[in-house]
Amino acid sequence: MKFIELYNCLCTLYPESLRCEWDNDGIMCADDLDTEVKRVLISLDVTSDTVNYAVENGFDTIISHHPLVFHSQKSINPTNYTQDKLIKLIKSGVKVMSFHTRLDASNGGVNDTLCRLLKLNDVEHDPLDPIGRIGYLGQALTLSDFALYVKQTLNSSVILASGNRTVNKVYVVGGDGKDLINNAISLGADTLLTGRASYNTSIDACDLGINIVEAGHFYTEHPVCYTLEKEIKKLMPCVHTEVYNSNKIKFF
Repeated sequence: MKFIELYNCLCTLYPESLRCEWDNDGIMCADDLDTEVKRVLISLDVTSDTVNYAVENGFDTIISHHPLVFHSQKSINPTNYTQDKLIKLIKSGVKVMSFHTRLDASNGGVNDTLCRLLKLNDVEHDPLDPIGRIGYLGQALTLSDFALYVKQTLNSSVILASGNRTVNKVYVVGGDGKDLINNAISLGADTLLTGRASYNTSIDACDLGINIVEAGHFYTEHPVCYTLEKEIKKLMPCVHTEVYNSNKIKFF
């Protein structure tokens, strides 16, 4: 399958129409759209380490969640961090496509993957914002027990803000979910599970009577890389795929 054909197939799964207006994703970098895809590296982020790993190990394609290029570039030179990566990629013939907010919002994307891992039941889209999800635990848990469950499931650290609620109806948004706390409250969630929420959001949540569990931006979104790998294998059973761990933020 050619690079552009793979991109178009993935656009069917993760439509451009679901992309937020402020977002920038799609084909980030490609010297030729018609080359055959043989080795695909899937990564949450296109860091310098991701680029070097792809080049050194003969990958021709990188698929990421976070866009390689987010802001417009006024020039191309190696003194700029993003532009240096672009130069290395183009020189090496490595192409990059990114699926960001549309991968959050799409069926089977970031948040559906997270709900599946946590085994939430009766999961529905947030009718106010298609990026969010809301679902139910099999049985109610204390906040500390739910936090431990999340920690073990995602292999992450967690931060808690208690609204003095038992956990059963959970609003889920991977990454930075602080802007959706009012949605979670409006939909009757007792708990917001996200990657990161601001200090002020967490303090306010305690007074508003909703729990917040932060499990880390990377840890709530990285699982979608394995979802992407499965979808690519369905499209191209013989292609070589690998998931790269791009995390640079560690907890001690």
